[in-house]
Amino acid sequence: MGAQVRFEDRAWQVTGLADGRVYLVAGDGASACMLAARLVAAPGFAVIGASAAPPVTPVLWEAVPLAAQERALAWLRHIREVETGLPGGPGSGSPRPEYDPQRFTLAEREAAKAQELTGLGWARVSRATVQRMRLVHGRQGLWGLVDKRHLRSPSPTGRTDERVVAAVLEALRRCRGRRKTTTRQVIELTEQIVADTHGPGRVRLPARSSLYRLVKALADPAEPPGSPARTATAAGRAGGPPAALRPAERVHVATARLPVGAVGEDGAGVEVAVTAALDQASGCVLAAVLHPEQGGPPELSVLLAEMAVPQPLRPGWPALLEQAHAGGPERRLMSLPDRIESTASRPVAVPETLVLDWGPTGITSAHLSVCESLGISLEPAPPRTAGAASGALRTLQVLAGLFTRHAMAARPAVTAGQEGRADGVYWSMPQLQDLLDEWITGVWHHRPQEQLRHPLLPRAGLTPKEMWQVLLGAAGRVPLPLAGQAYGELLPARRSAVTESGIRLGGRRYDDACLDEHRGRRDRFEVHHHPHDPRQVFVRLPDGQLHVVPWAQGEHGLRPFDELLRRRTGTVLAHRAAGARADGGVQPGSDRACLSPATAQPSEAAGRGGAGGAVPGAASGGTAAVEPGGWSVYDAEAEAGQW
Repeated sequence: MGAQVRFEDRAWQVTGLADGRVYLVAGDGASACMLAARLVAAPGFAVIGASAAPPVTPVLWEAVPLAAQERALAWLRHIREVETGLPGGPGSGSPRPEYDPQRFTLAEREAAKAQELTGLGWARVSRATVQRMRLVHGRQGLWGLVDKRHLRSPSPTGRTDERVVAAVLEALRRCRGRRKTTTRQVIELTEQIVADTHGPGRVRLPARSSLYRLVKALADPAEPPGSPARTATAAGRAGGPPAALRPAERVHVATARLPVGAVGEDGAGVEVAVTAALDQASGCVLAAVLHPEQGGPPELSVLLAEMAVPQPLRPGWPALLEQAHAGGPERRLMSLPDRIESTASRPVAVPETLVLDWGPTGITSAHLSVCESLGISLEPAPPRTAGAASGALRTLQVLAGLFTRHAMAARPAVTAGQEGRADGVYWSMPQLQDLLDEWITGVWHHRPQEQLRHPLLPRAGLTPKEMWQVLLGAAGRVPLPLAGQAYGELLPARRSAVTESGIRLGGRRYDDACLDEHRGRRDRFEVHHHPHDPRQVFVRLPDGQLHVVPWAQGEHGLRPFDELLRRRTGTVLAHRAAGARADGGVQPGSDRACLSPATAQPSEAAGRGGAGGAVPGAASGGTAAVEPGGWSVYDAEAEAGQW
């Protein structure tokens, strides 16, 4: 409270927080009251006097050598100690006497830090250097502390053949823990591995002196050749996780299997899993991403983009929501205007601590740098006994079960002349993701939960949204989300060329007028994309900004005949797979593959399900006749009920 904010081109002062609402007073005496989620997501909202440094771009951070990264992170701790007296930030202990803000001025603390770094062996560090690094950190964040001279440092392996590097790593792995192993023995074992793998004389080995340097560069500094292997001897942490008393204080990330399947991009059914970010204090779902179960959970940067950037601030969101809303089931939980209003007030925030259920697998240095720049701490989930599940995983499994009922109930009933798929799937992955987003906003956040009860009111269970509002009023602070342009910056990136037809990514073509002057060049541009949302990508052009490039065929995806063709194409693919299994893997074009149309009737409904009409008066016994070749008569009225 007491902070100055800018809203609707006016300056306001926050005078109160209660029940998720923010009370504002302007300089001319005008007053206002708004929901906190609507206020922070409003266009033009900003906190006066608090300019957050932009997060580090993962692509740029990956190019920084490890020594430069450690140097920048060390500078970050020293600057925090100069500014607040604590290297870990406020609330991390008591300051040292020479850095106590209550006793010494900022200039005196800068001089003390310069003297300390000089004593530690840092070259040419004066008070002016400390002041310059502190100011550049305030403008550019962690990226301003990186030494730009090291962006193009050579590889530790130089130009050594990758096959030789792989052989050295394998030799080091085999010799790990042997006390009498020498570097010469590692080199001899490397030569033997190369000869056994690729043949004698097929791979040219570098000189012995180069191999000595290569072994030294690839060996673990804590386990050089001839040293015993390290073992984990520390006891596990006892006790449960700390309690969360503020919204977004501790957010758990877990993955659970979804009992309902989906139609994959190849027309076959795929098993689906959901990875969600659950707020421990309120039970709100800050992010939920569907993905194929075999592909593993999505990247951490995708979850950060989903949970930290409000959907109304994302580029092109209203049009994308309108298209997705029109292509779903006939009966929706809410109308499009109500859904837009409910989504705008959906809780989003930058978490203080992320508790990961899958451990450090898939966490790169780029993810750590983004979390460091945003002030996010990462923790592994506490270990659990065999057969036991964490609280977040149990909650996510309940969510998956309830949503499966909704997805099966939203599926249209199969009428006469319509045949289901053999695997029972109906929805495509984007349609299932849209159903999940709508269900979380309209049902889950308004469903009372057992764990959301006050000790003095044990029979009154609160909903996640009500608990979020209660905790906002009790905490006295609102966790601020990121701006809309940060959504594209946080997504995974890759390098891609701009051809005459646009950008090719994942079998799709993306095109826009902003790419006209860059077509046909040899340059490869930085393309940020959502791995599970192919409707648009973000391209960084030479002006340094991310430009939205939509999917070229995206506007045709929800037209009636396009939906019918998608289902028919899935029918043909399902029939081809079923025929291959029945014939024992016969290749198309062989004598056994030439079946008669009566024998090769494909099953109806692929993708979104069957929509073919019955042939009038064609068959008896309740079975509708189908034309030879598997194509039923098109029924416009039946098709109109699908969209």
